[in-house]
Amino acid sequence: MKKTKRKIAPILKYIVMIFFCLLVILPLVVVFLGAFKTHNEFYQSSPMSLPHNFLNFDNFRTVFEKGKVLRGFKNTLIIMGVSLTGSILCGTSVSYVLSRFDFRSKKLLQNMFLFAALVPAITMQVSVFQVIANLHLFNTLLAPIVLYIGTDIVAIYIFMHFIDNIPVELDESAMLEGASRFMVYRRIIFPLLKPAVVTVLIINGVGIYNDFYTAFLYIPSPKLATISTTLFKFKSAYGNQYEIICAGVLIIMIPILAIFVKLQDYIYDGMVMGSVK
Repeated sequence: MKKTKRKIAPILKYIVMIFFCLLVILPLVVVFLGAFKTHNEFYQSSPMSLPHNFLNFDNFRTVFEKGKVLRGFKNTLIIMGVSLTGSILCGTSVSYVLSRFDFRSKKLLQNMFLFAALVPAITMQVSVFQVIANLHLFNTLLAPIVLYIGTDIVAIYIFMHFIDNIPVELDESAMLEGASRFMVYRRIIFPLLKPAVVTVLIINGVGIYNDFYTAFLYIPSPKLATISTTLFKFKSAYGNQYEIICAGVLIIMIPILAIFVKLQDYIYDGMVMGSVK
């Protein structure tokens, strides 16, 4: 009986793994095949059927010419660059203060960050929108930038766990040599946070890159469209051009997929190290 269970368990494990792999791969296959189909072919054929011509690049040409995907890439890179830089600087400095300094309201601040992370963001959208409007940031690239920097609570906890694993003796030795607190942060703490910084950059970067809701709500201007909202113009009440959307999705996937494959070791190592105090 035990031998039978030992034989069945690995089989069930692989069946479950294959099932979930198919759940991930099948939509990508449908998007890939749809990107090379014509409009009539897309709606008249099966989603898994092969296109008549894999050299049909009309959909990709439409994405660049009518979709202005290059402009979307430019706006997205500006938002990502400023947001990630602000998140790293704010997150590491705040984490350094909370981890290394002892003051009266330290516990209160930590609990406030925890409370902010637990509150669903969707419940605060009305008040957040009013704040952005009153600051005259609506329909500017600063709107999503401010939101991305100000709501990056998870990064603070990741950095705090990393800093807690850095010996305090390093700080004390540097201060005995005449280093200030800021120099300790800049010369010792920040360089040692490289795995955590890369982890946060990739996780937050993917989130910003794929975020549709924030860009759609706060920057509706076509000139400020990001890559996530660029393809939305091919969907309307009068007809949906899903074959063009599929081509655009493939174009958008390539950069982020290449970065993820290149830096995936940093993601896994950073998440494991950052979760263990």
